[in-house]
Amino acid sequence: METPLVYTYTHRVRYRECDPMGVVYHTHYLDHFEAARTEALRDAGLAYKSLEAAGILMMVTEATLRYHRAAHYDDVLEIEATFTETAGPRLPIDYAVRREGHDRVLVSGRVVLTCVDRATMRPIPTPPAVREAFETWGAREGV
Repeated sequence: METPLVYTYTHRVRYRECDPMGVVYHTHYLDHFEAARTEALRDAGLAYKSLEAAGILMMVTEATLRYHRAAHYDDVLEIEATFTETAGPRLPIDYAVRREGHDRVLVSGRVVLTCVDRATMRPIPTPPAVREAFETWGAREGV
């Protein structure tokens, strides 16, 4: 894939996601990343549930986060998921979290998924259904 595919997921910060200072607790960003990538796949026409039913798992094998600024209770966040590679067994996804309507990045990160055969728990190449979903998404976006 030459041009990255980008999906933006919107999330309003809930009270329970904040620490006593009213700041989003750091681990919740991994939940936001997961929501962004599963909704991106769904938007591309591929529900993660259908992959599992076909015996394919996409396991997180790497996760990194960098905190630049705090998000607070009731902020509306835009979690941007950028897919740059979709051909191999590893699927890296870059993330940028911003307040809705703002350019400043609050949190950036990367998650790498590895496609795994559920029966053997061994890595496999990206399944055709995943590649096709990304190709369809790219064509729809004019990429």
